[in-house]
Amino acid sequence: MFPKASLLLGLTVPGSHLWTFQKAFADVSKNHGYFMMSVELAVASFSSGSKDMQAHRLLEVGRAQQESWTVIFLMDLELGQTICRKRAEDLGHCPLQEGPGEKVSCTFVVDSQPWITQFTLVNSTCQQNQGEGAPISRSRPSSSG
Repeated sequence: MFPKASLLLGLTVPGSHLWTFQKAFADVSKNHGYFMMSVELAVASFSSGSKDMQAHRLLEVGRAQQESWTVIFLMDLELGQTICRKRAEDLGHCPLQEGPGEKVSCTFVVDSQPWITQFTLVNSTCQQNQGEGAPISRSRPSSSG
């Protein structure tokens, strides 16, 4: 009976492996259209969710990756706090605040469904680069459309 059981087990393990897709993140161009829209959502979500009165803007894109078989993006962004209010129209030209604790490094995961113009913030983890602030960690879904 034991040899039959091991033969049966040997047949089922390889068969089950065929149906497994490994979802891994791979590098994607930082200029990819859907990636850039996901970056905009991540920055806007962080800025609107912060307790600060001033807006944050993108300073640098570090890691830019897309999960295989999906349109889910993983990104490392550096954000800077501006002197402008959150509702300012042209944040791209708004000067950054000077001083410690004004820059934040974040990792975001954004689920994109561009065919219905929906982008959802799945997770965000942020930490101030300077100053004595403790890491800022948030995980809240948000959508824009």
